[in-house]
Amino acid sequence: MNIGLTGGIATGKSTVAKGLTERGAILIDLDGIAREVVEPGQPSLLAIAERFGQAVLQADGMLDRKKLGSIVFSDPSERKALEAIIHPAIRAVMKERMAYHESHTPNKLVVVDVPLLFESGLESYFEQIMVVYVPRDVQLQRLMERDKLTSEEALKRLNAQMNIEDKKIKADILIDNSGSLEHTKEQLDRFWREKGLE
Repeated sequence: MNIGLTGGIATGKSTVAKGLTERGAILIDLDGIAREVVEPGQPSLLAIAERFGQAVLQADGMLDRKKLGSIVFSDPSERKALEAIIHPAIRAVMKERMAYHESHTPNKLVVVDVPLLFESGLESYFEQIMVVYVPRDVQLQRLMERDKLTSEEALKRLNAQMNIEDKKIKADILIDNSGSLEHTKEQLDRFWREKGLE
């Protein structure tokens, strides 16, 4: 079985992903794949440098994420241009890894951590979708604290994604991560039991 794991920025998806892997799930992390496809020498990084200029590269040839972020988070058309470059590459790796686990470990739950699952229209790849939820005001506060952002900077990032309340409605499985870690663990235990994964 596979599930798509999503939420919003700063909702605690990593905590939930860790909880699922501790219970025996296999994790495919799209943020990790996104970093892989923009490593020096990768076609995606060459395309990014061509589209956004050499200024988005560091002296060592690595992507300057902060510089690129400041461009794409302040202009939706620039963000779309970046997505057009990296999304196909990320998807190809994701599909390859999902197929591998389906054939090599068919009895394991495969969790694919996809930050922008709904925004990217990837629902059809998964049997069910788990959304990690916190109310928007909590999300904003956590994002400001985590990334040391002003409220204006944090709002820009939140507004670049689908509203968490809309994602909540689309969830097959909802994990409310606004309480204690214990409360989140209880919800994961219940999910694990209900799916007969013990």
